[in-house]
Amino acid sequence: MSVRRLDLSTAAWRKSSYSNQDGGNCIEISDDSPAVIPVRDSKDPHGPALLFPAAAWSGFVAAVKGGNWS
Repeated sequence: MSVRRLDLSTAAWRKSSYSNQDGGNCIEISDDSPAVIPVRDSKDPHGPALLFPAAAWSGFVAAVKGGNWS
């Protein structure tokens, strides 16, 4: 199995507009790659990022917005 690494050192990260200003339990995502969406813990910006296929992330966001996440 081949493992491909994604260089996120220059990625532009953003928090959800629903995040509070205190920086509580937030995630950040990067839109720099069209194929995958990196997701990281905003409290640990140098920590690991999870990579989700773009289609799966879009489906997740749509489900959450539609209240269908249970």
